[in-house]
Amino acid sequence: MTNFLLKCFVKDYKEVQDPAVRARYGVLSGGVGIACNLLLFAAKLFAGLMTGAISVTADAFNNLSDAGSSVVTLFGFRMSARPVDKEHPFGHGRLEYLSGLIVSLLIMLVGVELLSSSVQKIFTPEETLFSWLTVGILGGSVLVKLWMCLFNRKLAKTIDSAAMRATAMDSLSDVAATLTVLTALLITHFSGFSLDAYAGVVVALFILWTGFRSAKETGDLLLGKAPDPKLVREVEKTVLDHDEVLGIHDLVIHNYGPGRLMMSLHAEVPGEGDIMQLHDVIDGIEQELREKFHCDAVIHMDPILIHDKKVAEMCQKVVALAKEIDERITVHDFRMSERPAHCRLIFDMAVPYAVRRSDQEIRAEMTRKVEELDPRFTAVIGIDRS
Repeated sequence: MTNFLLKCFVKDYKEVQDPAVRARYGVLSGGVGIACNLLLFAAKLFAGLMTGAISVTADAFNNLSDAGSSVVTLFGFRMSARPVDKEHPFGHGRLEYLSGLIVSLLIMLVGVELLSSSVQKIFTPEETLFSWLTVGILGGSVLVKLWMCLFNRKLAKTIDSAAMRATAMDSLSDVAATLTVLTALLITHFSGFSLDAYAGVVVALFILWTGFRSAKETGDLLLGKAPDPKLVREVEKTVLDHDEVLGIHDLVIHNYGPGRLMMSLHAEVPGEGDIMQLHDVIDGIEQELREKFHCDAVIHMDPILIHDKKVAEMCQKVVALAKEIDERITVHDFRMSERPAHCRLIFDMAVPYAVRRSDQEIRAEMTRKVEELDPRFTAVIGIDRS
């Protein structure tokens, strides 16, 4: 069914890196969500008013909020596909993340309201009526929501969309919520003990948990989530596959929305090499990264002296001192500026976030260790967190 809809409504649906195609995926997801949720809202509201069950009415308004969320998602995808302009040189891709966050906040707002209403019903219970029509409506809703979950999950996986993952998670929580309401209605009917208000509380908690998880995922992307380790390894391998590159460091990947990456890195090259030839190699690697990862790539070329024995030996000593502070720390961009009266050792230290010591503490200890090697030495240290 999903493939059929894609072929019918998404032109060039296999070109998922194209912002225009992504927008069409968003329109399809939003349109399906609006249609299905409005239908479920109308059916459940009718059943809730007919039986007086607060849990069924709560579930109905949950579907109404989902319809509103689909409108926001659709708008977000359409806006994110807008081309770059003077004010937004990296495009509008993060609007997709923003729409996902708004969806999550709307979900939590509905959860708070339904939780309040359900708790009130526990202390002021009202008689509810049982109807097999209501059971049928709820059962049909479960099937529709299961399909919507699978539908949005497939779309999210295809185009790597946080907003659609949030929608899929919401549909799955709707399945659990509706099953809870259905179970409570059946138990109430056959046992005589009313669970309607309690089922409403459970539905509200489902909604709140779903909203929180979705908000966290999209919020992380807006704040600047660390890149996928698999992507980092692939970038490193692509660059290091070139014999002229001896090592890389300071890799930074900025996410400006799905399909809108910008990366920069430092590539170490032989200082004795032909600078024009090396520059040509670096230009070629930048182009390779752009084509392979659909990104903007900038590489800073760092020349290092690989045949200077004195520099190499001193570098090894500095590396060993860094390992004394923490085995996970590495050293790069090592240079020596030697004068008759003093010698400056200039280098950067890559410190993993897992190392809890502050940059100031690490720099102070490393400076002390370098000066203990020789009083003439002065350390000029840069700290990179990685």
